[in-house]
Amino acid sequence: MNGTEGEMVVTLQLRQIDVQPGQYLTSREITWAEFEAILNEIGEHRAARVGYFQEVLEIRMPLPEHEINQASDRNSIAISYVS
Repeated sequence: MNGTEGEMVVTLQLRQIDVQPGQYLTSREITWAEFEAILNEIGEHRAARVGYFQEVLEIRMPLPEHEINQASDRNSIAISYVS
């Protein structure tokens, strides 16, 4: 067991996490290096929108009807970082 006393740390692989359309996942205490590793693992061709600000990672899955309107941008993703 890692972490402080009484705290259990669990490691998940990104492929184990599903974010349903219209929903989002927020994860705190993510370092910049971890953020870059996550971006590398999920790849460039994805529907998810990924944001990072002050060690908080947010992954959003747009609703399908929003994706239809942006079919020409299918290979792009919004990645934001504010220092």
